[in-house]
Amino acid sequence: MRESDSHAQGDAVEVVNREGTSPVLLLCEHASNTIPARYDGLGLRDEDRLSHAAWDPGARAVALHMSQVLDAPLVASTVSRLVYDCNRPPEAASAMPEKSELVEVPGNKGLTAAQRQERTDSVYAPFCGAVTKVIKARKDAGLQTVLVTMHSFTPVYYGERRAVEIGILHDADSRLADAMLAAAPALPHRRVERNEPYGPADGVTHSLKIHGLAHGLANVMIEIRNDLVTTPQEEEAMAEEMLTLLRPALTALTAEGGPDA
Repeated sequence: MRESDSHAQGDAVEVVNREGTSPVLLLCEHASNTIPARYDGLGLRDEDRLSHAAWDPGARAVALHMSQVLDAPLVASTVSRLVYDCNRPPEAASAMPEKSELVEVPGNKGLTAAQRQERTDSVYAPFCGAVTKVIKARKDAGLQTVLVTMHSFTPVYYGERRAVEIGILHDADSRLADAMLAAAPALPHRRVERNEPYGPADGVTHSLKIHGLAHGLANVMIEIRNDLVTTPQEEEAMAEEMLTLLRPALTALTAEGGPDA
């Protein structure tokens, strides 16, 4: 398996293990805190550029381990979510936020329509195009596909501590989420909850809708509290825990007629 076999659509996206044969297609929209030089750091303070506002710490590492174990393709953004959040539509203010929680983003204030379009064209469109290309190739090859998007979240948000450790999120199609939640007793040491710490009403299921629902694929969004994935050892252990939920869920979907039935 090749670690990363494509930057063909520019530096905004990487595709890992493109030809993986697992039914799982992994996405990681907030994999990186990289800000291309043309955006002059967005005027961020160094600590803000390293914070959860700029990316989802640990998410790519967990997704990459899952990709390797499952033989699953992974599509990941290589640009900070503060330049463009690939889990938001272009018309959403949160796609290029002027403020993220307590973090001010000077470089996003007063963007012109042309500046917003440039980011949409150079970051969002390549990511979406890469996902669509992988889905089409898998369909043409006769491979079943379920969509799994990997994220992490901060343990403290607006000063409030979050008790949930693992969030299993869904939109209109809850098949995969239901099956994963049914497997949650296998992780008795974890607090696993449905549509927490965010849900559809928060606008976080954009990728599930345009890449999952629109293609008729069972889909789920996994949120991991980022204080649980601070070292390579924790990242690998968490990936194995996610597989503990995902593997029986895939079996259950297959028994019901297939993950993209």
